[in-house]
Parts: sequence; C-alpha cells; structure tokens
Amino acid sequence: MKSAAAGRVANAGRQQPGPRWDRRTTDLLAGSARLTDQGAQLATADFAAWLAGRGREHSFAVERIDFADLKGWYFLNRTGNLVHQSGKFFTVEGLRVTTSAGLFPEWHQPIIRQPEVGILGILAKEFDGVLHFLMQAKMEPGNPNLLQLSPTVQATRSNYTRAHRGSPVRYVEYFAGPRRGRVLADVLQSEHGSWFYRKHNRNMIVETRDEVPPHPDFCWFTLGQLHQFLQLDNVVNMDSRTVLSSLPAVAEGPGSRLALHPDTEVLSWLTEHRSTHDWTITPVPLAGLPGWQRTAREVSRGDGRFFDVVAVAVEAASREVPSWTQPLIQPHGEGVVAFLVRDFDGLPHVLAHARMEGGLLSVVEVAPTVQCVPENHPVDKRPRYLDQVLSAQPEQIRYSARHSEEGGRFRNAVSHYLLVDADDALAAEPLPPEYTWLSVRQLERLTGAGLTVNVQARTLLACLRSAAGTR
Repeated sequence: MKSAAAGRVANAGRQQPGPRWDRRTTDLLAGSARLTDQGAQLATADFAAWLAGRGREHSFAVERIDFADLKGWYFLNRTGNLVHQSGKFFTVEGLRVTTSAGLFPEWHQPIIRQPEVGILGILAKEFDGVLHFLMQAKMEPGNPNLLQLSPTVQATRSNYTRAHRGSPVRYVEYFAGPRRGRVLADVLQSEHGSWFYRKHNRNMIVETRDEVPPHPDFCWFTLGQLHQFLQLDNVVNMDSRTVLSSLPAVAEGPGSRLALHPDTEVLSWLTEHRSTHDWTITPVPLAGLPGWQRTAREVSRGDGRFFDVVAVAVEAASREVPSWTQPLIQPHGEGVVAFLVRDFDGLPHVLAHARMEGGLLSVVEVAPTVQCVPENHPVDKRPRYLDQVLSAQPEQIRYSARHSEEGGRFRNAVSHYLLVDADDALAAEPLPPEYTWLSVRQLERLTGAGLTVNVQARTLLACLRSAAGTR
C-alpha cells in the first residue's frame, strides 16, 4: 500500500486540470472583439480604401478558355481524368455514390481530388494591449470580385514547397517547421464535401512577439473589425472564415456549460448517423460519367443542373506565380446556407443537420439546417426547412450576407448565409432524426474537435459570433 508521501511524489509531475483556455487568451480575445477603431492599426473607415488600393496596385485578369488551352493540364487517355503534368496540385475525377440517406439514393459527379493537407494560418500579435490578426488582400481567380481578405497564409503543400517554382509564400515560417510563437488554434478541418474528395486543411492561429516584416498587401485588424467585415458581402474569404471559427470563445459566461441536450447525447446522435446508414462511395473515371458530357469548354450535366468543370487563364501580379491556367468548378445558381436559431432558457441554440456528403472522410458531419442551391431541387424534393428560411420575415433574420466559397477551386460560387429565428410552431414540433438543437458552445466544442463540423457550418459559426445579440 502506497504512503501518502509516495502518492504526492507520483503525482508531482502531473499537470493539474484547469480551464480550457488561459485567462490571458480569453481576456485578449474579448478585448479585441470589443474594439473596432480605438487601438486598431487601421481605422475601420479606411478599410475599403485600403482593399481597393491593393486591387489598383496589381493587375488581375481571369478569362474562360478551352480545355485545349490549358498549360500543363491534360485529360488522361484511359480514364479521362484531368491532371497536371507535375503530378502535383489536384486532379478532377469522377465519383459514384449510393446511399440510404438523403433525397437521392444514387448519383455520379466530377470531384476534385487533392490529397495534400494545406495550411490556413492567421498570425496574431498584441499591439498596446490589443490583439490583432494579420490578414492578406489576396486575389483568387474564382472570387466574383477577385480580391478578398484571406488568412496570413493560405497555401497548399505544393504551393509552400514551391512546386510551381514561384516566389516563396510569405510568413509561412510561422506555421510550418519549428514553432515560432504560441499556438491559439491548430485543428484539421474538412473542405467542401460536395466538390472535394477527402480534402483537409490545417487551420491555425499563432500568436507571435516577433517584429513581423511588413508588406503592403497585409494589414493587422482587431477581432471586432473582422466581425464587422463579416457583415459585408464577399469581403472575408472562406479560408479566413473557417480559421476564425476555430478561435476559443471570447467569454465563458455562466450558461456556457448548459444546453438543451447533454454533450454525450449530441455525440451519440452524430455517431448514430455515421454508423446506421448504408453508403458506397467509389472514385470512378471522369470519362463516360453517367449524366455528364465533355465539350471543348466544359464538363457539364445534360440537364444544366448543379455545376460545370471549366478552364480559366489567370493573371495576378501579386501572387507567387504571376500567370497560370487551371480548371475550376462553376456552380449553377446561388446557394442558401442557414441555421435556424432558437433561444432555450435564454441560451442560443442552432438547428443542426447530420448531413451526408460524398467527399467527406467520415461521410457525415454537422451541417447547417439548410445547405443547398434551391433551383437544383424539384418541387417534390425540396430540402427540409428551406421554405421556412426563404419565407422568413425581416424581424426573424439575425444575420444575412453573401459569401463566396473557396475561390482557388470554385468560380463564382456564392451562397447567401443566414441566421433565422425559428418560429414557435417549428420549435415545438418533433424533429426529424437527422436534426438536433445544439447550443452555440456545443457547436464551438465540436468545431474544435476537427473533422466534425462542415465548412458551411463553420462559416455560420464565425458569422454567429459577429452578429449582435447572439453572444
């Protein structure tokens, strides 16, 4: 039998349980979230002029071209897959999905396969007691307005290892290799499961005390300023939104551990939907993909629905490589992405969907209440809750903005992001089994776990934090 002294010696080296985040971090984040001008490196009123100035400083151009005009890209003879001659970057292949879940039991589609894990990293630094975040005015060929606010580093492995033989990626040394700062967030997250096959990125926020070399395409902003920019259409890009969603909560509050459903019940709900449905997801050749056809300029469906695969030529003087050609996915129609929101005992909850997507590693992740392009769905197969979102009255809408999706791979892919108050009747009715109410804290914790909350729901979490009255 061990003595008390022996027990104390045995436990001496063990870390004692403590809060999930240190007080300094949460205080800094809370202070940064409150400030939109005082203490900021750039006045919020000057932001639009700064962004527009960066656009005027560089020449940008994107032009649709024929597949035959792609440089370094070609269709394989045997499979018809679209590949790059270097074997790097990504390929466009086919996918066949059969499932017992959802409205469509079987479909075929093109999909992007990019097995590399990229880095999405935001550098943080304290200026005069206020935490700031270094953001980049970055051109991406698929953005409708080309230039948007991106993370400090937004790069695939091919890019930051310079497979393109271009200029080095600025500030990547803070996120790759030996650690040069204090990690505030570091989590592996999925990308769009409808258009990427098992694509993941490393979402990171690193705080530094170094003197960071300035560059005119980069600027420091407070968290409060970033929350304001999230209210604007097509300003904060997708990669910034997903990284911001990984930040710890700015305050823990007395109700932070309360929720309509216990965490164990939520995890069981998600696990059930990951394990009780049948699905077969098989990469197949792009050539001869049922329902799809290839012309000189696009790979598309005969009925004109969903999306096309197209080719573009790009000029961007501010990028590591000043000109290139590449394929892009171009969707048909504007998406609608929404959480129905409800307060239970004064605590905000969102109506989450355990959604199956063919490109996700775990197949099912936590998704928004509604996530679709309405015009792709016939009247008899309308996604559940879509009509409630579209018919919402102005007083029900907590948040509304249009955001573009990943501009490096998707062209003019814009979704209307909404947070909509659920009416009393909907809140009282029994839910379909694939839906459940999650508290905001539960959504934050699931996001922090990685590979659990999809990219659209993570965008809405960032928007939720920026919207007045939801924190």
